[in-house]
Amino acid sequence: MWQRRRVPHGTVHHPVFARFYASCCGPAADARAGVAALRKELLAGTTGRVIEVGAGTGLNFAHYPGAVSEVVAIEPEPTLREVARSAAAHAEVPVDLVPGVAEALPVKSEAFDTAVASLVLCSVREVQRALLELRRVLRPGGELRFFEHGRAAGRGLAAVQWSLDRTVWPLLMGGCHTGRDPLGAIRTAGFEVVRVRRLTVPERGPTLPTSPAVLGTARRPLD
Repeated sequence: MWQRRRVPHGTVHHPVFARFYASCCGPAADARAGVAALRKELLAGTTGRVIEVGAGTGLNFAHYPGAVSEVVAIEPEPTLREVARSAAAHAEVPVDLVPGVAEALPVKSEAFDTAVASLVLCSVREVQRALLELRRVLRPGGELRFFEHGRAAGRGLAAVQWSLDRTVWPLLMGGCHTGRDPLGAIRTAGFEVVRVRRLTVPERGPTLPTSPAVLGTARRPLD
């Protein structure tokens, strides 16, 4: 059902960050930070064919419900993709790991019931292009499930995010940007936001540049 397409700007390769992320951000750390529960909330009720972009090490795979018939998981970073293979092998639903980038998904149009963007829009090169691709591959009426960190509401933290994004943060954190506006970008790409919850991650403890987040569901309009 999927077909290879030309990848823009080459492949994504962050070997140092990928090894750090894989070693420090496994299922146990995910649970301690409360992120595992948010992943479960994000994916609750998903059905049919699902495409997940930026699958990372596959931390979402364990949370897909049995009503999902297939997950096509796109991950451009080779080191992360190899780690994700183990998570895919232990998932309760079929997971097909595919190399590719969010800006040029190697799949047919209108082929999926649900698309999942989970902590990935911060690091894609072209946010709008990635979201338009997700809209393309969803069937009309299909859902986009999103869980993304982004721009802080408070001026102080927003200023910190602005400074970090223009200096060291993307270099150190695999292309991540702390101050993007994922919810605004989703709306600009033509999705109808059905529900959204604003939250702080982690809920307790120090506020980080990546703490402000949104979790929710949007829909591709019926054409």
